Amino acid sequence: MQLLRMKTVLVIEDEALIRQYLVETLTLNQFHTLEAPDGLAGLDVIRESRPDLILCDIRMPYFDGYDVLRAVRQDAELATIPFIFLSARASHSEVRQGMNLGADDYLIKPCRSRDLVEAIESAFIKRANFSRCYLEQVEEVKDQLVQLTHWDDLTDLPNRSRFQEELKAICSQSEDRESIGDRFRSSIATLSIKVTSYRSVCLVLGQETGDQLLQAVAGRLSTVGNPGFVARLGEDEFGVILENAGDRSSISEFTQTLLSILNVPYMILGEELRLQCCIGIALFPQHSVHSEALLLQADVARRWCQDQATTGFRFYNPAIVALENDRQAITTDLAQAIERSQLELYYQPQVNLITGQLVGVEALARWTHPERGVVSPESFIPVAEESGLIASLGEWALRSACQQSMAWSEHLCNPISISVNLSMRQFDNPDLLEMVAQILQETRMEPRFLVLELTESSLMQEITLTIEKLKKLKKLGVRLAIDDFGTGYSSLSYLSQLPIDELKIDQSFVRQLNRDRNATMISSTIISMAKSMGLKVVAEGIENSQQRDFLTNAGCHIGQGFLYSKPMDARAMLSWLNNPASPHAVH
Repeated sequence: MQLLRMKTVLVIEDEALIRQYLVETLTLNQFHTLEAPDGLAGLDVIRESRPDLILCDIRMPYFDGYDVLRAVRQDAELATIPFIFLSARASHSEVRQGMNLGADDYLIKPCRSRDLVEAIESAFIKRANFSRCYLEQVEEVKDQLVQLTHWDDLTDLPNRSRFQEELKAICSQSEDRESIGDRFRSSIATLSIKVTSYRSVCLVLGQETGDQLLQAVAGRLSTVGNPGFVARLGEDEFGVILENAGDRSSISEFTQTLLSILNVPYMILGEELRLQCCIGIALFPQHSVHSEALLLQADVARRWCQDQATTGFRFYNPAIVALENDRQAITTDLAQAIERSQLELYYQPQVNLITGQLVGVEALARWTHPERGVVSPESFIPVAEESGLIASLGEWALRSACQQSMAWSEHLCNPISISVNLSMRQFDNPDLLEMVAQILQETRMEPRFLVLELTESSLMQEITLTIEKLKKLKKLGVRLAIDDFGTGYSSLSYLSQLPIDELKIDQSFVRQLNRDRNATMISSTIISMAKSMGLKVVAEGIENSQQRDFLTNAGCHIGQGFLYSKPMDARAMLSWLNNPASPHAVH
């Protein structure tokens, strides 16, 4: 153990005779020694001299051994110094306390010279072994990090970073190869694939099912994509590189085959699942000779395909960039429109299907652009969602709707219930409760006349937190409705736990009543289910008396649609309310 000698040992001991004995013993055994008469002085020595080991008494005035050990272990630069306690007596609880704090050993005073030296040498050996194991673990972690930076753990596929490296290498090799001309150079196809129905599967059947589904998709891609390079690019996104892919016709044929195979039903945990996928394709060298641009172009083509609600594929086209730029321009204009109050609310009456009396109105955002003219909500609401403008747009709509409701109520001497949509982003906003409460206070609107509408998909995420937030909204006194019900994937077990007041049947079902068997059956089921749960049912999109009669006979409470009125601006809505032929609000 001679190699362990000449290391520096600090002795912290308040009894001078014991401290002198320990210092002399260590010096005789070829250790360099430092000494301190108490814990505070010892800490100063530790910080200044960084000893190789600390030998410390437990019971000392003002600052005991436990305090010294805590200070040492909490300092990253000192934490690895071996630490041995000295004690005239050591109970089991004292030993445990010291070990929990990170002590390496205990010695009972007075201790023999041999025991002291062996304890110190043992502490050094243990610390050396620990350091060696630590370094080995560090190397293992480094190897794992290298693996993680290039590989996806769930699907056992290369990840986006590795995909980009491979694409760059393939493109570079193609450029380096001698060729007669570009027309003889075979294309390299980059495919960006998105499983658009993945999140819905997770919402309905859980994350485990979603994970197994992605693994199954990865398996099919690996089989069909050979000899291409397949990777997982994101949560529900995959990529394929096809070297020597041929012409557009060959690539289209391959992609269609790929889609057909991906769309074959999957059997996951006893559930038969069908997927929806979108694929974007970019070609080297036709679209770009830069690998970095190819994946971005494939992503743009895939996103555009997805935005058009198709489940096919699309090649990149520079025209898409123009459309993307136009989308960005709309985003900029929408931000200015919100800031300058250039949007307005339209209102659509909601009536009691039996009595025909007005029971409320739904507020709907409308935008007339100074150059584009009327921009449909189907165009600007998704832009607001993607850009984050939906928060300010939603707050404006809620405040304006409450102000308008109060204005009508004062004019008619009768309160009017008003429904306002909340987006998923608004619902996720931690300041939502405070914002709603503040608007109610500002406008002096009674909360019971405000209905907040949320979609199924926004409610089915983080269900425990959703229920908690809905309960807090209910405490404000507002009413809650699920909008577009039937188009999502709600679990009935969760639905029964939600503190909601209304279900709104989506207009896509209402318009198909008596024409489509599934739509008719779904509508009847929703109404029966809602009645059993004590919920009101609102049907959207009623256009004719046959639809109204079916819904009334089925037990639906409230309806809205062109049969009663199109959405109107505030002035037209007031005229409609003042018309003797139009019933006034009842509650």
